[in-house]
Amino acid sequence: MTDVLLQIANALVLGLEAVGIAVIIGGFVLATVVWLVNMRRMSTHEAYVDYRRRSVRGLILGLEFLVAADIIMTVAIEYSMENVLMLALIILIRTLLVFALHLEIEGRLPWTQSEDDSKA
Repeated sequence: MTDVLLQIANALVLGLEAVGIAVIIGGFVLATVVWLVNMRRMSTHEAYVDYRRRSVRGLILGLEFLVAADIIMTVAIEYSMENVLMLALIILIRTLLVFALHLEIEGRLPWTQSEDDSKA
């Protein structure tokens, strides 16, 4: 029975990793297509800022899937202190990356309100 659960967990991890990679690639492809369309109606700077926002959002969402895959792999498949510490380091690095990306595209920390949020 445990072999079946292990195979299911492995398949789930591979699926989540594939979705994460697809989301990252899809985010960049979509951002590039929108950027090419926007180049005709926006200034170069506005189109560039919009491109960065769209591509970074895809990257952040893809990283969430990859973190979920790492958590499942560490807890369900390869549970050891070394793997738990490696997972903690991966999550720390990805969390810092997401905060830095969010700060770059939004111009504010994730827990602070934007002007749009304060008006609602």
